Amino acid sequence: MITRSREPFRFYSRLTLSFLTGRKARNLQELLDGLRDAPDMVVYHHTHRFLQQHQTLVPEPPNDFAYWVTHDLLDEELGERLAAVDTVRVNTLAALRDRLVATIERSLEGPRRHLVAPAGREFYFMSAVRFSLPTEYAVSDLREFLDALGKVSIFSLYLHVFEARLRLPLGVNDFSLWFERELGEAALARAVERLDPYTRTMEGLRRKIAGLVEDRLRELERAWN
Repeated sequence: MITRSREPFRFYSRLTLSFLTGRKARNLQELLDGLRDAPDMVVYHHTHRFLQQHQTLVPEPPNDFAYWVTHDLLDEELGERLAAVDTVRVNTLAALRDRLVATIERSLEGPRRHLVAPAGREFYFMSAVRFSLPTEYAVSDLREFLDALGKVSIFSLYLHVFEARLRLPLGVNDFSLWFERELGEAALARAVERLDPYTRTMEGLRRKIAGLVEDRLRELERAWN
């Protein structure tokens, strides 16, 4: 028998307004100084926003800092180190900033100190304001969830999987939280939580989550019959 929740899951979507902060960097020291002082939303813009904008890149796409260091300072080694910062294991933007800062600090020596971006290719620090908007989809069981999952935009998927990890409870996506708390589907919740969303496109992630839900529905149908 398929369990129905007492509290429906409402899918939300998101909008982001990006804007310049007025700060820029021409070299690694200025990038480091700007990153040290950066508010959380600046870190968000240059990491998670970049991921969404370039969601067709797999495996794990880089961030703006890695992209600029690689393509404008022409330091591929440091660019790879910045791209390798494990955002999957970082549950707060402050912790992510600390790891990026530490990566640059360890590399800021020797010839790297003298690398300067060409005129017009400076790094511009940007920030963002996020808005969450309710969609028409509110679901109460796994069948309804599966149907809605196939209809919502990638912006909704991004909000519930990526951005949810930065809210309390830290590190948990909205789907897994609802599966376990409202449906008692602890195993399904863990399976979705174990997915590494940074190694898939958004559509690939949608298909993988849908596949896990379909597998669970088949198990329930066999048990019922």
